[in-house]
Amino acid sequence: MLSSPTGTFPRSPTDSQSAKSLARTMPRLISFPRTVLWVAIGWTVGISLGMLSCIYVATLHENDLWFSNIKEVEREISFRTECGLYYSYYKQMLRAPSIQQGLSELINDNATESKRTINLLRRMNIYQEVFLGVLYRILPIQAYLEPVYFYIYTVFSLQAVYVIALFITSWLLSGSWLAGALTGVWYILNRVDTTRVEFTISLRENWSLPFFALQIAAITCYLRPHLKPIQQKVVLWLMFLATLCFCLTWQFNQFILLVQALIIFTLDCLDLISTEQVTCLYLVQVSSLLSVWLLQFCNSMILGSLALSFIVAALFVKHFQRGLKTGGLAARLGKLLLHTVLVLALTFTINYLAKVTLQLRSDEHIFKFIKSKFGLGPTRDFDASLYLCEEAFGLLPLDTFDRLAGTLLAYPYLVTLIVLLVMLALVTLANLCDSSVVGRPPKGRCEARPICMRADVAYNLLHTVFFGLLALGTMRMKYLWTGHMCAFAAYGVCGKELWSLCLNMIHCNTKTKLRLIRYTLPLVILCFLYYKFWPKLMTEVSELREFYDPDTVELMTWISSKTPKKAVFAGSMQLLAGIKLCTGRVLTNHPHYEDRALRERTKQVYQIYAQQSPEEVHGILHAAGADFVVMEDSICYERRHGRGCRLRDLLDLANGHIMDGPGDNDPDLVHATHPRFCESIKTDGPAYTALFTRVFQNKTFHVYKLKRGKKRAKSDREPVAMEDKTQ
Repeated sequence: MLSSPTGTFPRSPTDSQSAKSLARTMPRLISFPRTVLWVAIGWTVGISLGMLSCIYVATLHENDLWFSNIKEVEREISFRTECGLYYSYYKQMLRAPSIQQGLSELINDNATESKRTINLLRRMNIYQEVFLGVLYRILPIQAYLEPVYFYIYTVFSLQAVYVIALFITSWLLSGSWLAGALTGVWYILNRVDTTRVEFTISLRENWSLPFFALQIAAITCYLRPHLKPIQQKVVLWLMFLATLCFCLTWQFNQFILLVQALIIFTLDCLDLISTEQVTCLYLVQVSSLLSVWLLQFCNSMILGSLALSFIVAALFVKHFQRGLKTGGLAARLGKLLLHTVLVLALTFTINYLAKVTLQLRSDEHIFKFIKSKFGLGPTRDFDASLYLCEEAFGLLPLDTFDRLAGTLLAYPYLVTLIVLLVMLALVTLANLCDSSVVGRPPKGRCEARPICMRADVAYNLLHTVFFGLLALGTMRMKYLWTGHMCAFAAYGVCGKELWSLCLNMIHCNTKTKLRLIRYTLPLVILCFLYYKFWPKLMTEVSELREFYDPDTVELMTWISSKTPKKAVFAGSMQLLAGIKLCTGRVLTNHPHYEDRALRERTKQVYQIYAQQSPEEVHGILHAAGADFVVMEDSICYERRHGRGCRLRDLLDLANGHIMDGPGDNDPDLVHATHPRFCESIKTDGPAYTALFTRVFQNKTFHVYKLKRGKKRAKSDREPVAMEDKTQ
């Protein structure tokens, strides 16, 4: 037997290389199961937090209303204001003899606005109600689940999707699912400021914001460095689907996408993302808007949107303005200023031409509101004042920050925001000063610089800045900001870049210390939050209340039993939405305010609360086709708003009349020649009884039937008995 002096054969060069390769591979093979286990735990935690959020809001909804034990009419009344209007179309789809006929009734609807036939799928974003209606009809669940529960459970399930999307975003940014866990916990604990789904189930934002969060997660993934081409294509398709669902489920999608387009434009100007990424992100937005335009039967509001005009202008100017990113600092700043002016000028030109061509005036009330809010337009405009006088459209209250600080969310958020803004300024300055970066991908610049910023981090930074400013200016927009704030703050707690920067500043940056901080700090925060808030959550979910609105129940019962099925009702937008849902009667106006003709009619119908003659009011209601008018004491004698913001005050100002009560009036206002209609009609004076007959009243509502001429009287459908329930 042959052997070497040492008892072994000498190694060949090939054996030596194999050994080195094996030595490099073994740690990867050993760590692979550990990585898979760690990722599996992360997904389990994310899904669990999503389900916890879903169960939490569903429990609050049940406990607040005792929803499972109240009557059907009470359940429907609980869908307040426009929520009831949207839910009524889901109910309509279920009651239709067939799916085809249900769709036909929605496309040719003559019950939502009297004397008008409208395409509801074109006018409103109700594809979700259509989808759920069809799904409930074809699934074998009718014997196990009531239609209303199928609807509300779907909306609550979307909250789980929302939390999971935020979880993924913070995980992608930080590289640790502990950041996602912190995000989910913060979202749940700050429920008052992150969502209002438990009491406004059908609002469009509760359908769309989960898809918006998914889109942000997809953008974050798309902008990550070292993404393979096939991965980029998959992520772009996911981004498109999320954007499409977001746009299809909320009528204000165009304004949100405009803000997002401005973020992309800023990233492009600051040279933080590549030209290819900019173009792809813009095209995803454009393709989503055009897809919704087709699905909504060529809704002209989409073609006339500022978002679409801005994207077209940005792509056009970018294509023809060469050498934008060349030259020194002064030259580049000048070019960027010129570029911005050209894009904005072309945007407003395209938008103006589109609106003139399409004769589009449906969204003008939003621009009136913006002008009035900043003091750039008339303050007496009725439509703008309706928004300005609501607290939800005012500035963000300062107590919001007290609540966010109480859960330790505000502190890491502000620190992360300030540090990253400083880093962004330094990186931007370096990009503008260094002409050698032109043409080099942004992800390749970090290798040669001590301070750099990833594209996904830069996007999320500008996202929270832009939507934060929007929320500060309009409180209702905070729901677009606070959810993402949780993910952004969690990234600050668990992110590598920020802690590496801090450790480098004190000259003790090691992998062990970095890992210790990134894993220990979120666990400490989670333990503190559990200790402080878990007892409060248990107390909150154990509090039991009950739905109680006997006056509205009485009104709906009377309408259903004592009026013709084709009777037309006039009144406040909020109440009429409930009347349509609970009784199926025809309306003169409703809360979906995105139509100019409807806004004009609403202002006219609201003259029942103004200082007008009975003949004038009767003529207005008759022109709208109304058979009955419902007046509410809560509006006629409103005390919720101060003088100048009560509905009757807004009507007086629009009509040029002096307002009620002590206080100043503009010098051009005059005294009305008639008393307030909603008050005077209760006196049963001859001028009023000649035109109106009181047919129902209780402590809250007064219903009057309009009297017709002799020719019309013979064709009245049926007499209505008077019921007086005043106690």
